[in-house]
Amino acid sequence: MSISPSILLNTDLPLPLFIQGKVRDSYDLGNHLLIIATDRISAFDSVLPCGIPDKGLILNQLSIFWFRQTAHLMPNHLVEAVDDVHCLDTFILDEDRFPYPSYLAGRSMIVKKVKRVPVECVVRGYLAGSAWAEYQQYGTISGLPLAKGLKQSQELPQPLFTPTTKAETGHDQPLSVDKMEGLVGKALAEEMKEKSLAIYSFAQEYAKARGIIIADTKMEFGLDNDKLILIDELLTPDSSRLWDAEQYKVGQSQASYDKQPVRDWLVQAGWNKEPPAPTLPPEVIEATTIRYQQGYERLTGRKPR
Repeated sequence: MSISPSILLNTDLPLPLFIQGKVRDSYDLGNHLLIIATDRISAFDSVLPCGIPDKGLILNQLSIFWFRQTAHLMPNHLVEAVDDVHCLDTFILDEDRFPYPSYLAGRSMIVKKVKRVPVECVVRGYLAGSAWAEYQQYGTISGLPLAKGLKQSQELPQPLFTPTTKAETGHDQPLSVDKMEGLVGKALAEEMKEKSLAIYSFAQEYAKARGIIIADTKMEFGLDNDKLILIDELLTPDSSRLWDAEQYKVGQSQASYDKQPVRDWLVQAGWNKEPPAPTLPPEVIEATTIRYQQGYERLTGRKPR
């Protein structure tokens, strides 16, 4: 399994920058956006000074895979996967054309430009992460009471929809269903909940057949002429906890295909979770790349290209 020595942390294209997120850089193409998944990695709301080789390639291609797999459940913003940089000629005006960098192929996509709904739709199927911490202290998840005696990583009786705010900076904050309805309207809130749970259930069944448990995930939606569609990324190791089903055992943390090893190392290193974040050691960087690659291959049945 080869690991690229190059680490793409930043992009710099002669196009209007639409937004630079923790991991993705988006450029304005008029009615469309060019979204590039970089190798940047974030943890505890901070971007680390190092990257994870090939991470952006895997995140982009996995999102494209899931957008296509779930299109029968929910339309999404994907217009074209940038497998060949020359496809950009269709979307970039003649006067704005330039020699497209080769790194765009494989790690970028053309999407519809839509109005983002300012809510992160989180679905939890297992008791892990911040949900486990809250349950230990209060017996709840996002304020919802649960039965007593549940264990770490235990499957919940049914998946829970636990939305949060979508913060531009800092931490996302939990939202009650009532507050979400007040923010976006009752009908839209109900549709987002219904679609989030349906997509999670579909993906969970698909992934389990391939030896992976999707413990939880988060999704984002946008409005395309008032029609709700999926946007951003979908069911990637950055937006989901992906566990190895063969090694799954209730009552402990799980072997994962996501960035949990990065979080674990940062905690063990004693980082106080305030910027600046420390640089990961080479062995953690390599191990994380391998986990991302293995997760992608198990889910899709092919290697990232």
